[in-house]
Amino acid sequence: KMILSPAVRKAFDLSQEPQKVKEAYGLHGFGQSVLLARRLVENGCRFVTAAGYKFNEWDSHVSNDVKHGETLVPQLDQSLAFLLEDLEQRGLLGSTLVIAMGEFGRTPDHNANGGRDHWPQCWSLALGGGGVRGGQVVGGSDERGEKVAGPLTSIGDLAATLYKAFGIDWTKEYMH
Repeated sequence: KMILSPAVRKAFDLSQEPQKVKEAYGLHGFGQSVLLARRLVENGCRFVTAAGYKFNEWDSHVSNDVKHGETLVPQLDQSLAFLLEDLEQRGLLGSTLVIAMGEFGRTPDHNANGGRDHWPQCWSLALGGGGVRGGQVVGGSDERGEKVAGPLTSIGDLAATLYKAFGIDWTKEYMH
């Protein structure tokens, strides 16, 4: 019923967007997925995941600098920057939490294939909107991105931040 509703059908119809907006998000899979995410939020969807990358595309064990430098990072920068601007212009940024993250970092050194392997010791993410105060850096790494420097920020800290942004009491234990 939800999938077939006229509002959802309309949200999935990217032909309703001006070409200039499509181009601003990026005429690539990720950019159009982020545009679709904005349209879903605009039409009342409460949780959206933007995809648009090929499976494991960010898992760059080979030619990391080329893949990231020429394709992945420029696409992410373009789409994410315009999403935040677009949500702000539409009055949706304050009520929409945008999260850009992976599940771990990458090794500070290249492997034999010019790639970077999994590195759970130190990684980063970006949050924007949703009542989260912008313009701040929480935590940090050493100059190589190898070790956490300064106060450790845990997954629990992230969960508490997300819960607070979602209006959930993060200090309460929820029994199921």
